[in-house]
Amino acid sequence: MDTPNYTPVTEDELHALLDGQLTGAKQAALQARLAQDPAAHATLVAWRAQREALRSLHGSLRDEAIPPILLAAAQRAAGARYQLDHWWRLGGMAAGVVLAFGVGWLAHGGYDHAQALRPGVVQALDKARAGQEFAHQAAVAHAVYAPEVRHPVEVTAAQQEHLVQWLSKRLGKPLKIPDLSAQGYALVGGRLLPGDDGARAQFMFQNTSGERVTLYLGAVTHDATNAHATGEPANGRGETAFRFSTDGPVPRFYWIDQGFGYALAGQLPRESLMKLADAVYQQLEPAR
Repeated sequence: MDTPNYTPVTEDELHALLDGQLTGAKQAALQARLAQDPAAHATLVAWRAQREALRSLHGSLRDEAIPPILLAAAQRAAGARYQLDHWWRLGGMAAGVVLAFGVGWLAHGGYDHAQALRPGVVQALDKARAGQEFAHQAAVAHAVYAPEVRHPVEVTAAQQEHLVQWLSKRLGKPLKIPDLSAQGYALVGGRLLPGDDGARAQFMFQNTSGERVTLYLGAVTHDATNAHATGEPANGRGETAFRFSTDGPVPRFYWIDQGFGYALAGQLPRESLMKLADAVYQQLEPAR
């Protein structure tokens, strides 16, 4: 360190800084120490990326309109509640009889109607969001592991054959690592990750400038992606048409084919990332 009496930055101090718990003077002093501690600074940057990734995981859902079928059900419930309140205000035996009848109707018919609607609504929402959730998870995984210096992968490129065999067995599907050397990217390695529908895999690539991209793969139960729903040209891919997403820590292109998802993520311009995604698709197509 430049200063002989320098005190290393602790994780508690990093948490306090990240959570905004420090005053102006203390924050400035800690920032000065961080400038002398590259490892602690890198950890802070990685934690910030993880926090933003987690915050954005369901961020898009907050801006979505309420489905009409749910809005209509809420309006019916509000109307029924108003009617019940009105009956209460009437008082007397007649009102009590009407109230008992109304409550029984709501408890039986209203509940059964909601139960009948629920599976269809949930299924529709699940299908519509499955691809988005998969892409979000790919972006989060990239934000967590791409900044790593010492342990970016579990198995390095030097053990590529073992890596492919291991992840193929865990995912239950023969995998193939695309060769992106023509695009200037070399394989760093890969790792096993958990997913909503079982194991997921992540392959990491890096160019000579140190820029990294990750390919995220795994099963996706609800396959809601198709060509007419995307903003990209289908190019004859049908359900495998690319989708581009930026609502998260990093941009990514993703596609789903027969219940299996692929997502290429990286801090690259859209066109550059699209070219890499297309190269990946062209090489993995025979494997599917």
